[in-house]
Amino acid sequence: MSEWLIERFADYAQRPFLAQGEDIQTYSKLADKISDYCTYFAEQGIQAGDVVTLEAEYSLPAIAALFALFKLKAMVTPIATVSDSELELRRNEVNAQWNICLSPKARLPALIRRKTIAAPHKIIEQLAAQGRSGLILFSSGSTGTPKAMVHDVDQLLNSFSKKRSRQHRILIFLLFDHIGGLNTLFNGLASGALIVVPSSRDADAVGESIQRHKVNLLPASPTFLNLFLISGTHENFDLSSLRFITYGTEPMPDSLLLRLKEALPKTAFIQTFGTSETGISKTVSRSSQSTQLRINDPNTDFKIVNGELWLRSKTQILGYLNHDMSRFTADGWFKTGDTVEQSTDGFLKITGRKEDVINVGGEKVSPLEVESTLLEIPEVVDCLVYGEPNAITGQNVAAEIVLNASTDCDLQKLKRKIKQHCRKTLSPYKVPARITFNSRTNFSSRYKKTRIT
Repeated sequence: MSEWLIERFADYAQRPFLAQGEDIQTYSKLADKISDYCTYFAEQGIQAGDVVTLEAEYSLPAIAALFALFKLKAMVTPIATVSDSELELRRNEVNAQWNICLSPKARLPALIRRKTIAAPHKIIEQLAAQGRSGLILFSSGSTGTPKAMVHDVDQLLNSFSKKRSRQHRILIFLLFDHIGGLNTLFNGLASGALIVVPSSRDADAVGESIQRHKVNLLPASPTFLNLFLISGTHENFDLSSLRFITYGTEPMPDSLLLRLKEALPKTAFIQTFGTSETGISKTVSRSSQSTQLRINDPNTDFKIVNGELWLRSKTQILGYLNHDMSRFTADGWFKTGDTVEQSTDGFLKITGRKEDVINVGGEKVSPLEVESTLLEIPEVVDCLVYGEPNAITGQNVAAEIVLNASTDCDLQKLKRKIKQHCRKTLSPYKVPARITFNSRTNFSSRYKKTRIT
């Protein structure tokens, strides 16, 4: 593991490192715990090249265990909040030799040695032969078996080495096994920040943590930020310390961004972009009111091919353990699956996912465009647009809508109002043919909208 980061923990020794409720730990505590766990794991038999699942959520023991395993040159698979069947699937997919489970009440982690079901994958063998540690992450797995992808830890961590010391306060929201969550963690550790862990990912729990610890930066998804608005969290808690909100993991509707900026006028909104395969790239937003961004990262190249964004980065994965490399070209470009438009001055606008595009009689419809139009209607607080089968056109546009709690009107009249509004700005084939009302839209544990197929 990159020793420069461990050295920084010593430099930051007396700074607060992690806040969970009233409990605040320092960087010296983190450094001590990493050292203790290195000794303990080695005594238990974990060796360089071993594949280990680390089943935990953010805490001092979990973060210390992660870095102790990196120091031992292990191949670490963090796993957070999945069902028992999914947990066992992931253990098998990575051919884990060890499972580590962390209990808040236990003094030391519980280790279980497993019988491996196959020979080590060649990517694991190559990393071990080079004396390097690995980080194995899973895709969201919305369709098919989640892909297990392998990062070179030194390569990933070194991208944070130029971060300057800053005593800011970051709330960590995305999961412990998510590239966005780990990006927040590594960024915070490299700069000596206080990392704030909310008691849950409920909007009010996040708001309470921001208020209690005077958080400066909140990284989140558009889906969560909309729930933030719907719940009134911005009105119920003092969020005056919040200087920046970064958003990513899914496209942001323009009208939702404007609602957010109106609710939090003193907070800057910055769009981020990245993938599990390539890491998170440095970006610049045109403004807090704009969903246009520029990729401004010396470690990342990009190009647009037939409307799809392709990336090539120094932090991209070495490969998959359980999937072919068909989304990578022979010269290393990764096909993100994100559709984009580029302005004349080089800014990009993410318009959606290729797989989500609705085909209405040969005309292509972006769900994001329709959702943004629907969110302009005062009665609509959330919506989900998707394609449904149609015998004549192949697909129709359908919309699932969540209404403002104060809305009290005839639903048939409201449907007509919604369609009339859409016809003002959308082509006829983009107007939802079917509208249903629900108490909430579907979203995953990663707070990304789940499209109906």
